[in-house]
Amino acid sequence: MSDLAPMRAQVYSDPRPKEHFDRFHERSRTREPDWAYELTRLLTSLYAFTLLRARSISAEKVPGRGAAILAPNHFSFMDHFLTAGFIRRKVRFMAKSQLFKRPLQFIYTHGGVFPVRRGARDEETFITAETILAKQSVVVMYCEGGRSRSGRVSDSAKPGIGRLALRTGAPVVPVAIYGSSHIRNWKRLRFPKITVQYGDAIQWERVENPSREQQQAVADQILAEIKRLYDGLQEHGRSGARRLAAEQRRARAQGVERAIAA
Repeated sequence: MSDLAPMRAQVYSDPRPKEHFDRFHERSRTREPDWAYELTRLLTSLYAFTLLRARSISAEKVPGRGAAILAPNHFSFMDHFLTAGFIRRKVRFMAKSQLFKRPLQFIYTHGGVFPVRRGARDEETFITAETILAKQSVVVMYCEGGRSRSGRVSDSAKPGIGRLALRTGAPVVPVAIYGSSHIRNWKRLRFPKITVQYGDAIQWERVENPSREQQQAVADQILAEIKRLYDGLQEHGRSGARRLAAEQRRARAQGVERAIAA
């Protein structure tokens, strides 16, 4: 018997027409997140830092300015907030369109979230994401698409993140979130310890019209790096992964010093 609480059945299509979501995209393209973002960040951070004992490793690897794409694995509804909770920059999320219903759609729209219509080729989502990145902001996008129901990182990536990385040329920061698959057990009064580790940014030259194969190759590379970080957390634990990250920072610093001296 699985130790994970069951998830609701997936809904893979939204019957509402594209035009229903135009106003949400328009707001995301033209306005920044407001007080709703800060309030949600405060509440979710309190939950994460206390009950979930969430801590980060190498959050400094997220660029302090300029466009960036954060690419975490996806187990829980909290993954957006865990990814953003350890950096100072405001982060924009794409979320399935089924969530855009009253009363929560007010929080989503004012908090900088924009919809993706599952089951449809949603070009508006990419236009919104590219517009946000053109303004030198940060977007979260999942390689795996929807949440993993098995509690394991998926073996396959969706090509969408490859498309966004190639069309914009924005650096992609892989992120491993360890422990969040058990957040759904909160009704059983079980609260896992969460670790969020940020990897080195990866950047590709811009390609205006990348092929499907190019998109998939980039997405696969990003997912492989997420899995490498995740496997490291699984093998070494939080303290071990933190120690290894510190050793890598020292090694890089020494390499830079030797290069300058030479």
